[in-house]
Amino acid sequence: MRILSLLMILVLLVPLLVAQGTPTDDRIFDEVRRRLANDADVRGAGFDVTVKNGVITLKGQVHTKKAIEKAEKIAKKIKDVVKVDNQLKVYGSD
Repeated sequence: MRILSLLMILVLLVPLLVAQGTPTDDRIFDEVRRRLANDADVRGAGFDVTVKNGVITLKGQVHTKKAIEKAEKIAKKIKDVVKVDNQLKVYGSD
């Protein structure tokens, strides 16, 4: 009975833990947001950052082409980053 109870708990908890992302992804997200916010070329831009399995996705708009390049360069330097999917665009370039 005790084993059955433990199995039921695991069956219910594992999907919740997997859906929340990994501690590494959380650390990468925090680090990339901090570094981007502190960079003079990128700061103030309106874009989103997501991290899943070490892959950073940058989406939104920035003020210059230099900011696009700089954001990607900053993101790539973070420990445990597997890939950077840079989907940033310059304001008004649509």
